[in-house]
Amino acid sequence: MVEWRRACGRSDVKEDSPLGIEIDGKPIGVFCTEGEFFAIEDVCSHEFAMLSGGYQEGDTIECPLHQALFNIKTGEHLTEPATCGVKIYPVKVEGDDIFVDIGETE
Repeated sequence: MVEWRRACGRSDVKEDSPLGIEIDGKPIGVFCTEGEFFAIEDVCSHEFAMLSGGYQEGDTIECPLHQALFNIKTGEHLTEPATCGVKIYPVKVEGDDIFVDIGETE
């Protein structure tokens, strides 16, 4: 079931500068790279740390706690110590608003 929720405004998320939000109790990181917006589960799969607080370069985010890398487009973990990826959420942009589908996730 599609559950679009307004996450933030376009101007709230800068290139390579993620935004951490919470929608219906779910921590979500919203990212911008090359003018496109992406949303992933904001909690590192290795240990509790907010990925949006990490260092983003292009389509990767580095966990601020133990430096595991994740792909913000696919949620895939790219390096240890993480051993699994994080959920991704569909994103749509309407005008100046960014919406995230918090329904079924991958």
